Amino acid sequence: MQTVQQFNGPAAAPEKGAASLKVGHIISVTGARVTASLVSTGPDADSARRLNEAVQIGALVKMPTSLSVAFGIVSTLSTGNPSPSPEFGEQWVVEIDLFGEYILPEGGAGDGTGGFDLLRGVSHYPGLGEAIYAISSEELQQIFKRPRASNVRIGTLHQDESLPAYLVTDDLLGKHFAILGTTGSGKSCALATVLHAILGAHPFGHVVLLDPHNEYRRAFDGLAEVVTPENLQLPYWLLNFEEMVEVLCSKDDNSRSSESFILKDAIQLARRSAVENEDERRYITVDTPTPYPLSALLHNIEAAMGQLQKAEQAKPYLRLRSRIENLRADRRYAFMFSGLSVRDTMPDILARIIRVPVNGKPLTIFDLSGVPSEIVDVVVSLLCRTLFDFAVWSERAAALPVLLVCEEAHRYIPSDSGRGFDPTRRVISRIAKEGRKYGLSLGLVSQRPSELSETILSQCSTLFALRMGNQKDQDFVRRALPESAEGMLNSLPALRNQQAVVVGEGVVLPMRIRFDDLPEVKRPHSDTASFSSEWQEERSEDGFVARTIERWRRQIR
Repeated sequence: MQTVQQFNGPAAAPEKGAASLKVGHIISVTGARVTASLVSTGPDADSARRLNEAVQIGALVKMPTSLSVAFGIVSTLSTGNPSPSPEFGEQWVVEIDLFGEYILPEGGAGDGTGGFDLLRGVSHYPGLGEAIYAISSEELQQIFKRPRASNVRIGTLHQDESLPAYLVTDDLLGKHFAILGTTGSGKSCALATVLHAILGAHPFGHVVLLDPHNEYRRAFDGLAEVVTPENLQLPYWLLNFEEMVEVLCSKDDNSRSSESFILKDAIQLARRSAVENEDERRYITVDTPTPYPLSALLHNIEAAMGQLQKAEQAKPYLRLRSRIENLRADRRYAFMFSGLSVRDTMPDILARIIRVPVNGKPLTIFDLSGVPSEIVDVVVSLLCRTLFDFAVWSERAAALPVLLVCEEAHRYIPSDSGRGFDPTRRVISRIAKEGRKYGLSLGLVSQRPSELSETILSQCSTLFALRMGNQKDQDFVRRALPESAEGMLNSLPALRNQQAVVVGEGVVLPMRIRFDDLPEVKRPHSDTASFSSEWQEERSEDGFVARTIERWRRQIR
């Protein structure tokens, strides 16, 4: 058992606004952590209570040195030398994660009270035996003061709910972020709070939100262009070759291989034939997003089939032709395969996606709930790839910053490389690794952090960690953290709704916060069904079942 030196002296009361409340002394120092022995509480129960109020899990403390004042977060409390009975007093040990420092002016002295700017990291370490002090309200306010850089308020500090919590806008958006938490922890409301704060301060923003469950329409009524399968236009000629293979070819490997070979030649010929300018035609590839009529694709397949020497060789050609004709006749795929006339609508499509001009709606919500399940991954791949390519090929001087938010991100970038749609994974990975250079930012939201690609999540420089009870998820988040905040992460299972631990570049310092309340009309529609109230009375039919069937058949949500 560890033996600690007793530090004699009474524990002073942690009065609000009081500075320099001495709570213990240092007994061990490592590169990122300090261990301290707290002052003896003695047999007085009231002194123990006062000390507990000053030093809690997540509390901030300071450690003056000759050149600076180091700051840390309490991560662990324990009894170093348990007493046989309460009357003998307890010896308490506290572990503190270092996170920053205030450099004293040259020749100055003091403990860092008054105005100061806190720096991340620690260059001057406190020595053994040096005192530990509690943080006063004034110091807490100074540490978490409003940043000089562009910022938005999203909530209040856990340590003092009278103090606002801010995000640094450019660091949050320019370096990607992720919102993680278990089901029911408030992820959707957290995202809505962050986006409302950002768009409230930047009404000419450009945000694209992939919404798989139709949750956010209500939350951003009047601020968003909501795109549904009924009004969506993503013509087939925007698909690259991999996406066309996923849509048109068989799923078994043998059939897919032969069909994709046929399809590649047919698409490339159709694209080139649709370009009249001979010079431009030289640059056309199977992936070039140029319009071509679907009839040309069918014609090329049939022409190739007519050159076969054996009838049994026609099977892959017939399957492709049948698949194309079926999709063209299926109204669920009308947003991609409808229309007899073919024209270049790409400028209109892109302008609508990224909101140029904004016209009072800086957010585009893609409601994917009505998209056929077998094509959802392809649609997501197309949208993400289009945004990335647009960012890459934009003139650097006129680059338009865009935020892409992926709800249920684990569906598109799973940790298991054998799951999901590989092109979707690759393009989101490219956005995570390269997007910031081109002004394309990424926001990930997931209830299953451990099922996310760790490589992609590690590119998110700001993490919002909400309640997590699963140990696997907690361990995963710890590995993905951009900085050390283990003490705060230990509290993840105990977080309440609307609470989160925020770490990374988007905040001045790691902090535990409570998100601001959103009015009912600005909350996402993600509430769990109330069985207890709905099952209290008889539900009359009054056409309910018939209306549901009609919506089902017509694919109208």
